[in-house]
Amino acid sequence: MGMKSKIALGAVVGIAVIGAVSANSGDSDGGSTGKGASASAQRQSGGTTSDGGSDTRSAEDKGVEKASQAEQFKAFVKKNGTAQEKEAVSHVTKVQGADEQNDILDAADVYTDFTGGIMGEGTGPAKLIASAFADWKQSDNGLVTVYDADGELLGNGSF
Repeated sequence: MGMKSKIALGAVVGIAVIGAVSANSGDSDGGSTGKGASASAQRQSGGTTSDGGSDTRSAEDKGVEKASQAEQFKAFVKKNGTAQEKEAVSHVTKVQGADEQNDILDAADVYTDFTGGIMGEGTGPAKLIASAFADWKQSDNGLVTVYDADGELLGNGSF
């Protein structure tokens, strides 16, 4: 084997090792998420504490735990947003990816009931929605994408 062949072989082995490490770290993250979800489900389903006493949290506190990402986002904007942001966010139907952040490459999707895609009525409000989302969630490298009712892109922004 020549010197160039050894260098090329070393590069291939190095890439394979990096790929294996990346794959293993992804698996461990998924497992910890599952454990957190099951622990959360156990807390919600019981209704009583371990000493037999009743759960004294208010109904509002319980509702926040069960609220969808869209409902949590709308509640945040209702409390902290401008009048224009509140109007725009009232059209949000679904939010995905807001609770899965790692500050490396975070991506969230916001779906609305606007129609017409990028040429429709929702383009302006999409920028307000993306801005309100950035106030709600922060990431070192996040991208929020806003879609219309048909899944067509309306806009995006950093968060």
